[in-house]
Amino acid sequence: MSSKRGLLFIVSGPSGVGKSTLVSRVIARVPDLVYSVSYTTRPQRPTEIEGRDYHFVSRREFERMREAGELIEWAEVYGHLYGRSHAALERELAAGRDVILSIDVQGAAAFRRLPLELVSIFVLPPSFEVLAERLRARATELSRSLEQRLAIAREEVQHYRDFDYVIINDRLEEALALLEAIILAERHRRHRREEEVHAILRTFASRAEARDRTESV
Repeated sequence: MSSKRGLLFIVSGPSGVGKSTLVSRVIARVPDLVYSVSYTTRPQRPTEIEGRDYHFVSRREFERMREAGELIEWAEVYGHLYGRSHAALERELAAGRDVILSIDVQGAAAFRRLPLELVSIFVLPPSFEVLAERLRARATELSRSLEQRLAIAREEVQHYRDFDYVIINDRLEEALALLEAIILAERHRRHRREEEVHAILRTFASRAEARDRTESV
């Protein structure tokens, strides 16, 4: 039985850049990759499903979880609270499953301070104008909220240097292919394959020992 822990991938970027779309699509394409669902006090959008997109909870319940130490990280974004269950994430990683999550820049910074092996990916829009148009097309925000998100995005994009990889989400299929390639390449880094490599090398050693015994007879 393998003792290898799962690998954590965090995908971040400004609101409206396409983080959630990329993550949901890549899960459908890459085997043995699971999504870490976060808790939020934000109202549920018409297209969202409880337990798939978020766990929607009251502010009182979220604060209870936070005070009980049940959240591995939490942040307040645009007046709403977001956080992830420590137990749920640890359960997946300990079972050897790779986990991917979509998170805001503030939350990503909190994760990087934790003693976890993770790979961080920052998603950028091709331009400010494209991001603004995507947020308008989403039509879930009041104009005041839209301007607030764009103002915060101007600050957030400056943090791309804090991440391992950068993807420019201009064409969705190209950005998706890049995200998939990053995940597969990270899975095949030498230090993450040591256990499997050593098992293979033992077969070579066994064959050499068998040959030596045959020759000595």
